Amino acid sequence: MNTTTIRSIFTAMFAALICIGCFIAVPVGPGGIPIVMQNMLVILAGCLLGSVQGAAAAGLFLMAGGLGLPVFSGGRGGFAVLTGPTGGFLWGYFFGALAAGLIAGRPSAGSKDNRCFSVGNILRLTAAAAAGFCIIYVPGVIWFMHLKSATLFATLAACVLPFIPGDCIKLVITVIIALRLRPVAGRYLNEQA
Repeated sequence: MNTTTIRSIFTAMFAALICIGCFIAVPVGPGGIPIVMQNMLVILAGCLLGSVQGAAAAGLFLMAGGLGLPVFSGGRGGFAVLTGPTGGFLWGYFFGALAAGLIAGRPSAGSKDNRCFSVGNILRLTAAAAAGFCIIYVPGVIWFMHLKSATLFATLAACVLPFIPGDCIKLVITVIIALRLRPVAGRYLNEQA
C-alpha cells in the first residue's frame, strides 16, 4: 500500500475511535455538558497523526454526527446537536486536534521519536495536548454564552471548571499513549510504496 492509502486508513480509524468514545459520557453541571472520552481521542489523533490528519479525523466524526449518526455523547446525532448548547465544544474538537497536531508535529520513524520518553518529547507532547484541550473550550464557551445569554463567569463555572480535573487526567493519559505510539505511527505514516 502507498503512504496516502495508509494515512487515509489511520484517519478513518481515528474517526471511528472518536465515534466509539460517545459511549463513555457522564453528564455534569447545570449545562448538561458531559465528561467524555471523545475529547481525549481527538487530541490523541492530533498528537499521533499530525495536524492535517488529526483535524481530518475530527472532521469525519463531526460530519458523521451532523448527518445523524448517533456518535455524539449519549448516542445523539444530527445537526441540532452541533447547534445546541454543547455544539461549540464539538466544533472545538476540529481546532483542538489541529493545534495539538501542529505542536506535536507529524511522527517520524527517525531518532527523535524513537527515544519515546525523552524530556523533549514529553514537553512537546504535553504542550500539544494542553493546547488542544484548552482550544476545545474556546468555541464551546463562546457558543454556550451566546445560546444561554450567560455571563463569562457563569459559563466558566458551568462548562469549564468542573471538567479541569478530568481533563488533566486525560492529558496525562494522552501524553503517555502518544509517547509510546508515535514511533509506530511514524513507521507506517512515512512508509514509501
